[in-house]
Amino acid sequence: MNVSPLKLTKSTLALLALFGCWQGALLGEPGPQPPCGTEAVPPVPDVEHSPAVKVWDRASLGLDWIPPACLGWAEPGFTTMVTTSARFRNSAGAEGMLRRVGAISGLTGIRYWSTTHKRWQPLIVSASALTGPGHGARRQDFSTGDLGPDSLVYFQQSDSLSGKATYSLRMGNVLPDRVSFKTENLTGMRYMMLTLFPPHELQAMYFLERESAEIWRYYSITRTGKNSNGLAAGHDASTINRAVALFRYFAGIPTDQEPPAAR
Repeated sequence: MNVSPLKLTKSTLALLALFGCWQGALLGEPGPQPPCGTEAVPPVPDVEHSPAVKVWDRASLGLDWIPPACLGWAEPGFTTMVTTSARFRNSAGAEGMLRRVGAISGLTGIRYWSTTHKRWQPLIVSASALTGPGHGARRQDFSTGDLGPDSLVYFQQSDSLSGKATYSLRMGNVLPDRVSFKTENLTGMRYMMLTLFPPHELQAMYFLERESAEIWRYYSITRTGKNSNGLAAGHDASTINRAVALFRYFAGIPTDQEPPAAR
């Protein structure tokens, strides 16, 4: 009996994802699960105890951890991975959240607590929307009309540690009560003379879902791929503070509000 390549590919991916779940269970820890039609793992805490940030251990999940299919990440495994789950108060509707996603220039000046220097300092030095990948020119921030379902746009960002890179931003859901999107670096990221993250090795996905008139749920998952420089791993406190800074930005909370998540 002939089996079409498309069906074989889907079957293979399903088996790999199932194996990844078994692998995590055998190793004693379930892997992260974004809110893609199922309950989030880790679960989203209440407003008073938000956010909850978890840095995942490769030894617990296995070196070839299989990402949940809804993330669209083809390659298995990771060097570092962090999830942030939270509830926050915000009266903005989905359009307001979409405007914040599109306001790339607003990322400039986001601050985080540096565990090395023991002070608040800039996380993102500069950020701007681009007309396209490669040598795209700077442009105004994206409007809500630019960010329809499955739309693809580009931006440039300078990180205080890993320098300048061009990113893609692809929208997922754009619904009255749910907005999701993912980002990925298109160019390599370097620290001094070392390449920390080759292209496509820094990936993130964000889920924003309105629970009531003033309460939103937030879930993000960020990973660096297996080809990332190992020097970027092992800094859990810094990883947590950087993840919380981005959560605070999307939630409309001052990013340098005391206390920091980790000292």
